[in-house]
Amino acid sequence: MHYGTAVFEGIRSYATADGGAAVFRLPEHLERMRKGADMFGIEFDIERAGRAVLDTLRANGHRDAYIRPLTWMGTGTIGLDVDPLTQHLMVATLAKVVHLGGARTRLTVSPWKRNPATSLPPLKLSGAYVNSILAKREAKQRGFDEALFTDDKGYVVECTGANVFMVKNGEVTSVEHRDALPGITRDTMIALSGAQSREVTLHELLDADEVFVCGTAAEACAISVLDRREFGDNPVTRELAALYAQVVRGQDSRYAHWLTAV
Repeated sequence: MHYGTAVFEGIRSYATADGGAAVFRLPEHLERMRKGADMFGIEFDIERAGRAVLDTLRANGHRDAYIRPLTWMGTGTIGLDVDPLTQHLMVATLAKVVHLGGARTRLTVSPWKRNPATSLPPLKLSGAYVNSILAKREAKQRGFDEALFTDDKGYVVECTGANVFMVKNGEVTSVEHRDALPGITRDTMIALSGAQSREVTLHELLDADEVFVCGTAAEACAISVLDRREFGDNPVTRELAALYAQVVRGQDSRYAHWLTAV
């Protein structure tokens, strides 16, 4: 709490056509969480955490839900040596959208820079998200929905809680940057679209036919405005968003291995 040493994940479950529910890419999310826990020496049991996720969904009666597992350091000293501290794990599920949720989004370039990977690893460490909160707050004060991080050389990094894609002449490109979170939804969208992954400049993004961002909570959100640049129709984004919706609800058998039944 005092020093930002918690590690978390954002995971989604979806109601499926058979009347049940499934968690989307649960093992991948928990493996990323384990990597974050390792940074602090937190013992993280993926199987135990997975059971806790499913048990919590069942206990709350949630099908369409946002899932927040959190592991953190508790009682002990108040210093910076975390090794003697107690370790805790919790899971909460919320039956509501918490971030963007597929809506067309007004985006602005943030004056803040993303935490560099040489200072903080691009994992879901709670302390790292102060960076996102500052950028999001500043963007909303200027009338935008979301903030875009760029680096000092003019390359796109990511948004405050979502990865960035662009479409140019029908070709989908996923923004790649060493400081960006290796998003699981990003990985999903690359698999669904056949997108190439590479570094992208802000100039290229402004020149694109479509821009969209994606994340577990955001899903796939078309960008309507990037500062003064307005984007019109977004047919490729719509098609990908529709395919993603089918995949997460178990309507495409090719991707059934991504679902964990509740």
